[in-house]
Parts: sequence; C-alpha cells; structure tokens
Amino acid sequence: MADPKGFLNHGREVARSRPVEERVKDWNEVYVPGSLLPIISKQASRCMDCGIPFCHNGCPLGNLIPEWNDYAYREDWAAASERLHATNNFPEFTGRLCPAPCESACVLGINQPPVTIKNVEVSIIDKAWETGDVAPRIPERLSGKTVAVIGSGPAGLAAAQQLTRAGHTVAVYERADRIGGLLRYGIPEFKMEKRHINRRIEQMRAEGTRFRTGVEIGRDIKATDLKKRYDAVVIAAGATTARDLPVPGRELKGIHQAMEYLPLANKVQEGDYVTAPISAEGKHVVVIGGGDTGADCVGTAHRQGAASVTQLEIMPRPGEERNPVSQPWPTFPMLYKVTSAHEEGGERVYAVSTTHFEGDEDGNVQWLHMSEVEFVDGKLNAKPGTERKIPAQLVTLAMGFTGTDRENGLVEQFGLELDERGNIARDADFQTNVPGVFVAGDAGRGQSLIVWAIAEGRSAARGADRYLTGASDLPAPIRPTDRALAV
Repeated sequence: MADPKGFLNHGREVARSRPVEERVKDWNEVYVPGSLLPIISKQASRCMDCGIPFCHNGCPLGNLIPEWNDYAYREDWAAASERLHATNNFPEFTGRLCPAPCESACVLGINQPPVTIKNVEVSIIDKAWETGDVAPRIPERLSGKTVAVIGSGPAGLAAAQQLTRAGHTVAVYERADRIGGLLRYGIPEFKMEKRHINRRIEQMRAEGTRFRTGVEIGRDIKATDLKKRYDAVVIAAGATTARDLPVPGRELKGIHQAMEYLPLANKVQEGDYVTAPISAEGKHVVVIGGGDTGADCVGTAHRQGAASVTQLEIMPRPGEERNPVSQPWPTFPMLYKVTSAHEEGGERVYAVSTTHFEGDEDGNVQWLHMSEVEFVDGKLNAKPGTERKIPAQLVTLAMGFTGTDRENGLVEQFGLELDERGNIARDADFQTNVPGVFVAGDAGRGQSLIVWAIAEGRSAARGADRYLTGASDLPAPIRPTDRALAV
C-alpha cells in the first residue's frame, strides 16, 4: 500500500484546465501542461490497495492499478511504466480519452471521491516518454507467418502490435490517408494531440509492423484476395455506419453526420486545409446527440467561431449523483457530465426530439423544429403544445453508430456471419465463421469505449496467434461475451 493514510490526508485533485478564453483560440489540449506531476504522488497515495481491487474489474484491460499507483507514489516511474504497459499498449490514449470506468469501481468511491486513476495513468506514460522508458520491443525471432489487420483504430493497432511482438509479419490496412482511425480523425486535437499517435506509430514501425494507408479492403483489394495473401486476417474496421435522422428537411444543405464534420477540422490541424470545408464560423450550430461525439462537435464549433451552439438530447437529463438502486456501486453510472467543451459555452437541451428542418429558398437549413418528449408506458412521446423552433445554419448528427460498413463489400466478400445486433459474429477466440479471419473492436462488439477496443485487439491477437502456431503466450483480457462492470 502506497500510504496507509493517503486517502485520509489528501483530497481528490485533478488536472487543471487552461482558461476557456485562452483555449478556445487554439487547438492544443485543454489541460495545463505539467500541472499533474506536482500532485500525482499524493493522488496515487490515496489508493488503498484493496484486498479485492474492484478497479481491476471496472477496467476491461484488467490494469494493475494498485501496483502502478504504488510506484507512482514512490516516483519510480520506470517500474510504474512497466506495470502500466503489462496490460495496456497505449495508456496515453486511454489516459486522455477513456471515461474511466475503473474510477466508478474504485472502493474508495463508496463514500469518498475516488482515486484519480486516469490522471495517474497519463502522468506515468507521459513521464515514460520523457525519460525514454518507452522503446521498441523487437521480437527475438520471426514465425514466418503473415497477418493482415484491417483498420488502424485502437483495436487494430493493439492487435497489430501484439502479433508483431509475437514474431509474425503484420501489415495494417487503413482506408484513410493517415493511420489512427477515429483516434486520428474522430477525436479533436484539443482532446488528444496527434503527436501521441505519431510516436506510437514510429515505435510500431521500429518493431516491424507495416502500414498501408489509402487502401480500402472490399473496394481497392478484394477480401478474398487478401485472405489468400495472408495466413490470418484481423478485422478491426469499426462500426462506422452512422445513425441517421429521417425527418422532413433532412436533405437540406448544412446538415451533416458528425463524422463528416469532425475529420475536416482535424485535417486543418494536419495542414491539409487552411480552413475546414464545413465550418461553424459565424453560424448558429445545433448538435443532435448528447454523447461524447456530440461534445466533440460542440468544442469544435466553439473553436471555429460559431455564433451559437445548442446540443439536443432526446433522453431526460441524467442525475448528478449515482442512483444506489438502479446504478449501484461498482457499476458504471450514467451521470450528468460537463466536459471541457461544455465549459466553453453553449446550451444543452434535454428530452426533446427534432420534428423537421426548415430551409431558405436556396436549400440551406435555417431552422430546426422540435418538441419536448416524455415517457408514456415505456415509450417516448411528443408532449402536445411544446413545439418550437431554433435557428440552425449548421446541424451535426451525433446519434451513434449502427454497425460496420456494409457498402464496401468486406462482409459479403469474406462471407461473414452477423449476430442479432448486426455486428460480425465471432467465437471465444474472436474468430469469425471463416477460419483464419478474426474480428476485434466495434466491428464485432458494436459502438463502445476505447478501453474495450484495446482489450478486444489484445484478445483477438491471442486468438490469431493460437490459430497460427497452435498455442499462445499473449494475454487475452476479455472474451467476446464479456460485458462486465464497464458497460
């Protein structure tokens, strides 16, 4: 145990954010650089090293949280990094982007603010990069086996790195022009600067992983041809089919899916554009969807100079405290959350549904009509007399995703079976109905968290390694049926 009285002597402190008026003028990460290290030892000391550490179960990766908390408390950064990497390929990603279900499961959180596990994690990995403790792990020998990984998001990268380290020759295929998947083009720069992805890619290249960008399997290369070329295939193509909003006026110009809008803003940061082809500058912006993707749209619109930003959510506003009956500890509660984007301004409207859009004579969206909704007999119904309209010159749809892409032919060309939810079906080894073809991440699980994607990538890598060699020493943190406490 780091400090037996740590949780008694120190309250919870988290990373400090830069002032709103400063950060909305740039695209850098919102947190004050270096603000964590002076406080992180005390924060790590609050970990009680529980006899049954429920944080392990809250984390899909099974991170060794009490162990690296102890090392962080003692400022043994090399040992902390080793324990952190033992279960997580990319802690700098999860330390910035994961909603931290481990903290919801922290035993201290029963009657006190939980340990700042996420902040300790990101402090360890940032220090490890700074001190050179992150280095390529080149396999001692090659197996002679080849693996293709389709998709370069967190699931694909985790699977590729594990399989490369096992000695297989791995090539990652990405249909976008850069590696990273949604990490690259779905996550705004102010949440995670892309330099964190770039240095991991360089580490993986040094280990032997090969990358092929601008290649879409199913269109540019037939899935059947890929299967013949490689000994195994891991599909980590994500769940990229966005949920749409089929209401009158949907065809008006200025209404876009979130993943049409967000990547263009990121491409500006990459130097591809001077200004984004779809921009919120000077416009009244409405974001439909109250989740993290919606919040990303809100923060992006602020930085582009929107005249106003309104975020709509069809469900009622969640509570600010855990409901001990419906969401008891240590489950992951659905609480009212104020992200950095919400701190920057805008309005959030709950329990409303869009009825139709109204445009001008040139076919540009100008107004969004909506009504309040309420639950009646378990169904959401419009409340009579609550109809109103708000200005909307740019609308982004951030209502989630319904499954993997079915238009590029990948599913049909491989001959893959789908489960009842429309995801690619797999067995206990993450193998599909096609021998040698495995699936990891959102393509098999459905839309989920980054920490689940990494866990799935690691588990699918073990399945593929066992298929190729007959046995595997690679870890498998989860099974395809696992839902655990983090869902």
